[in-house]
Amino acid sequence: MVPSTSNRCKNMTPPSAKMTKPAKVNLPVEPASKQTLKVALVEDQPEVRESWIQLINSFPDFACTCACGTGEEALRLIPLELPDVVLMDIFLPRMSGIECTVRLKALLPQTQIVILTAMADQELVFLALEAGADGYLLKRTKPADLRTALLDVLGGGAPMTSQIARRVIESFRQKARFRDEFAHLSIREEQILMLLSQGYANKVIANKLELSIDTVCSHLKHVFTKLHVSSRTEAAVRYMASKTPPHKPDDLP
Repeated sequence: MVPSTSNRCKNMTPPSAKMTKPAKVNLPVEPASKQTLKVALVEDQPEVRESWIQLINSFPDFACTCACGTGEEALRLIPLELPDVVLMDIFLPRMSGIECTVRLKALLPQTQIVILTAMADQELVFLALEAGADGYLLKRTKPADLRTALLDVLGGGAPMTSQIARRVIESFRQKARFRDEFAHLSIREEQILMLLSQGYANKVIANKLELSIDTVCSHLKHVFTKLHVSSRTEAAVRYMASKTPPHKPDDLP
């Protein structure tokens, strides 16, 4: 049985090279101390999580400083670690990796988030990028390619396939349509959508707005129809992607 690695901080460095006699030819030497780049990992399967931790720590310039098994745990612990990059599994229990990405980006806008997925599902990957992810990698990525991708995203790049990149470009053309869709939401519908995007369940939303759960569900059905979406996650992502809604909901109680 593999021990749990949730909230596991680990700073491993490769074993020191054996001491050798000084070379006769003077060669350029890298600085003795190099800044270690911090990586946080969100992966629910313990065995997979452990193997990713070991892989990340095998790179001389990276260290896995936080490993979480759920999105809820990630939102609680990762902001305390302030990592340079987060590797986020897209399929997590309860809160999905996409929802976690939306909320984590709101807390740590400068932290790079790279989605991990077993399959190159274009629809899911695009939804994750729309939610704020900075790139994505397949779980079968080779170690050397993983290190390259981490350096790439930290240097301002965005690891992804050309097909996904094309969809990102097309999404820019849809921004105006999104704004039009939000313009048709009522104040109450937008209040509910805002709370939904913050991760609140229908019961909590109902309590905050002093509504019945049935009324909240009815409003959400109207929201889904107006935004042409079919799930809470997609609605929340659309809301976050809109950046600036056309009108601001009244202050919530």
